[in-house]
Amino acid sequence: MKASFALIGVVVMGAAGCDGPTALVDRPEGLAYRLEPSGDPLAPLGVLLTWNPVMDPDLEIYNVYGRLAGSNQFDLRGSTTSTSFHDDGMPDLEYRVTAVSTEGEESPPSNSVTIDERLRLEAPASIGSVSLNGAILLTWSDNAFVNEPDGFQTYRVYSTAFDLDGGLCGEQWSLEGTTVAPEFLASALGNGSPVCFGVSAESIEGWESLWSDVVADTPRPDARNVLLFPFQDDPDRSGFRFFDDLDGDGLVDAAELGLIRRGDRSDVDFRLDRAGSGAVFLEPVRSGTTIALYSTDPVDDLTSIDVAPVSGYSIVGLSAEPGFGYVFEMDGGDGFLRFGALRVTHVGAQFIIFDWAYQTDPGNPELSISGGRPTSSGDGLVVKGRK
Repeated sequence: MKASFALIGVVVMGAAGCDGPTALVDRPEGLAYRLEPSGDPLAPLGVLLTWNPVMDPDLEIYNVYGRLAGSNQFDLRGSTTSTSFHDDGMPDLEYRVTAVSTEGEESPPSNSVTIDERLRLEAPASIGSVSLNGAILLTWSDNAFVNEPDGFQTYRVYSTAFDLDGGLCGEQWSLEGTTVAPEFLASALGNGSPVCFGVSAESIEGWESLWSDVVADTPRPDARNVLLFPFQDDPDRSGFRFFDDLDGDGLVDAAELGLIRRGDRSDVDFRLDRAGSGAVFLEPVRSGTTIALYSTDPVDDLTSIDVAPVSGYSIVGLSAEPGFGYVFEMDGGDGFLRFGALRVTHVGAQFIIFDWAYQTDPGNPELSISGGRPTSSGDGLVVKGRK
């Protein structure tokens, strides 16, 4: 009887041991990565790894492994309970992930991902800008998207201050924004404050291209549909002054811009005169003021008059022709020139209509109304500081 009871005990114990060691958890699937751009295409801020969750009640953590070269051993980069992992700084060449159970058993590794810099896109081939009111419109070549439409993610636009006198961009660049279109409106800029811009292309993996060329521009407010009469028809409304600091406070007030005065005053920049033939002329008046034709062809808009020409100015008046652009060079009284732009939109029998812009930043050929000087805090034009 005793032998029988012993045999039964052995059988029971053997049945309990049939479970064997704890089973491995499933391996993670769907490992992917995305780089974190920094502005330097050769030095991303880091890499974000993501994978599908392992649906196993015994799951404890995930282990993330990386290696710098294909022949190296994988080293543990860190552990996480999340299905993502951020590896700061310059990423390794290759990564993979395992799942670890509550019993400490580790799954086979996931698929590997290679951080392949050959996926980097082309730099935008060209870039241009248009001066606007408190803003700059940037446009560039769309070659990064056109040549790699399936690998393209977005364009990244960077900016910094521009030293007009030294001709150099600042060292501290900031991200203005991103866009999928080959154009970007940089707004809320200080009028008359020169800015440098550069653009890169980002791939779907986060690889950032080399930058485009850098372009510098100055925000350019403008005024539209101004009416002026020939001196022979209405002397009181025949003269124009771009800017006059009436209160001498060094601030650009709305009431000090685009002033229409009598054409026989010596302090107007120009007046409108009618010749014997009936044609009307823009005649420089104020001492130190000269005029030049911006182009021998009509210009599409006032914004087309982006930078004042370096030569071609004269005290001799020019015929006002619809669609044509004109630039005025003026003595600022401080040893620096000022520039004004004008585009005639209509020439009638007794009046003309024109758009104008003015740049008060000393010596700056970018044509904006109130650049360079601070504006008043009252009503009218107010320059907003950059963030």
